[in-house]
Amino acid sequence: MSNETYNSSTRIFKELLDEIGKVIVGQHEAVEQMMIAILCNSHALVESNPGLAKTLTISTISKALDLKFNRIQCTPDLMPSDITGTYIIEDIGGKKQFRFEPGPVFANIVLADEINRASPKTQSALLEAMQEKQVTVGNKTYPLDKPFFILATQNPIEMEGTYPLPEAQLDRFLLKILMDYPTFEDENEIVNRYTKNIIPTVRSVVSKTEVLELQTLTRDVPIAEDIKVRAIKIVGATRGKNENIEYGASPRASIGLILAAKARALMKGRNYVSKEDIDAMAYPVLRHRVILTFESERKGMTTDQVVADILKNAK
Repeated sequence: MSNETYNSSTRIFKELLDEIGKVIVGQHEAVEQMMIAILCNSHALVESNPGLAKTLTISTISKALDLKFNRIQCTPDLMPSDITGTYIIEDIGGKKQFRFEPGPVFANIVLADEINRASPKTQSALLEAMQEKQVTVGNKTYPLDKPFFILATQNPIEMEGTYPLPEAQLDRFLLKILMDYPTFEDENEIVNRYTKNIIPTVRSVVSKTEVLELQTLTRDVPIAEDIKVRAIKIVGATRGKNENIEYGASPRASIGLILAAKARALMKGRNYVSKEDIDAMAYPVLRHRVILTFESERKGMTTDQVVADILKNAK
């Protein structure tokens, strides 16, 4: 990576985060992790209580990146065609013809709000879009515009009437991001900003082409062999002889951890991956891929605590 390219990307990220900060108060880690998922050309799952600005955050990011944004409110009666689109009949010159009407998944950034409220059939409709970056309706396949990013949210406190995501689908999300309540100072600033007549707005900082270039640049960030080996060992430690873990993470987690660490290094202004990047990204990469034993769950342990123990013993 040339110094000129490196310095240019550092300036872009600073400007980008400053612009997002005009609308979003606090939540620095969550915003950073959403950006990391986009840089890795992957998807993210966000879990938080209601009212913590999940929708506002992702729509603000899409405006700052100059990307098309769509929101899907997931409900039990939502059909796959409500997401992917459907054929409609048009009368053209006295002849009836089928025309494909694209669904809300045809955007650069898609917010699937409360994804665990959608039925398994509808949840699976997102799988092809997430993995293949395309949609098949009938016997025809439609490619999705690049970049393509799905941010799915779920509410952890209302589980009645929901359909938990299966492990295979969870594994397709690069990160599981947790958003917590703001501090007193941040909440005070939120109240000050949003109880006035002038509502904060953002401008576009980068173009769609530049986002694609940054995704390419992310993969070019060098990583030392010992750091790469450490990342693979951390993922490997979730399998086998760990008394707290029923099922460990797949090799997709190793790929995701190294990619996410590269993106974090780039955002932090470094042209190499450090041990700190691996440790910081281990939590959002692994927390939805590790299944705890019944005994660990009974004791009230969380996956983050198990990951912390793994990192403590990692060499």
